[in-house]
Amino acid sequence: MPERFEIRVEPRVIEDLRSRLAAVRWPADVENEDWFYGVNRRYLEELIGYWRNGYDWNQALAEINSFHHYRETLDGYCIHFIREQGCGPKPIPLILTHGWPWTFWDYHRTIRPLADPAAFGADPADAFEVIVPSLPGFGFSVPVPRAGMTYWRTADLWHRLMTERLGFERYAAQGGDFGAVIASQLSHKYAASLVGIHVTNAVSPRLFANDRPWDLLGPQIGALSGEARAAAIRLERNVAAHITTHILDPQTLAYAMHDSPAGMLAWLLERRRAWSDCDGEVERRFSRDHLITTAMIYWVTESFVSSVRYYADSARSKWQPCHDRAPTYEAPAGITLFLKDGASLPNDERIANYNLHFLEKRDSGGHFGPAEEPAAVVADIRRTFRDLR
Repeated sequence: MPERFEIRVEPRVIEDLRSRLAAVRWPADVENEDWFYGVNRRYLEELIGYWRNGYDWNQALAEINSFHHYRETLDGYCIHFIREQGCGPKPIPLILTHGWPWTFWDYHRTIRPLADPAAFGADPADAFEVIVPSLPGFGFSVPVPRAGMTYWRTADLWHRLMTERLGFERYAAQGGDFGAVIASQLSHKYAASLVGIHVTNAVSPRLFANDRPWDLLGPQIGALSGEARAAAIRLERNVAAHITTHILDPQTLAYAMHDSPAGMLAWLLERRRAWSDCDGEVERRFSRDHLITTAMIYWVTESFVSSVRYYADSARSKWQPCHDRAPTYEAPAGITLFLKDGASLPNDERIANYNLHFLEKRDSGGHFGPAEEPAAVVADIRRTFRDLR
């Protein structure tokens, strides 16, 4: 049975972090006001200063621990998850899965509205029993016992967690980024056990499955012209360094990030700024507290290295289909597309992979939908499952 626990961090970990933040060796950053060369030093210094002197980890930890946390061991992997009981006549079990550089905390403003809609002025008939795990090797789902965890193996673990360990005969799945890939894989392999899925980006079943998995757009860009080509190149710039390094050199990258909280924050921050709907001002979408809490979760759990290896392992072991039926993802699917998502590939052709039940395109919001537009994600999850109960 899953074990209830409270998240705690040893004082020595916090003291070590404070000493590292006080001793950052800052590099020169010449003529980089527009972030062309990467994260701007002036802004990063401000954020590190807030981390040292304004941010309250104890307050953040108290808020995190206001939810019910559990852990369970599956195939040797320690899996952390939040579980909030549904308050309504017929709550649907719903597993929400994050991506990278997300954490489970990106869902925290959606959990209670989904679990107890009446408390937020909505219909109690829309209630869900909400499960929010940390991906294997992310956050508090550590340590990792061995290499080789992929998104489809994660889907297998999630199915076992929901059916064997939590006892649900049928359940729903939702996700964004890697979470969308995992929810879609559940719909491919375990459709008979699913009420349905909801994703915030449509995905291909063969993600990273080609001979050059780090080159996601190269073959497509050559066939494009005009604004479509320009848009694809902008997208490639947003994801190329991230995808390539995580697939090809995750361990090399991790030595620096594991040793330097400033360096790790910069790597996380670059993606938050480039992929969200923030027009270059990251705090339009994420508070400083949210940015630092995200970094804290990666830092105190020492999970940066295992999280970035998730890409390499998913590319190293090629995905294999469980059937050749169409659509590939058979369970009823709701899809919310945030049109200012700076990291998702063009979605139209990928939508054909789904048994489409609900589709919404939103002008506000980017890659981190539950954190950027939590009310919209909650509304669209409710709309997806309202007539599937």
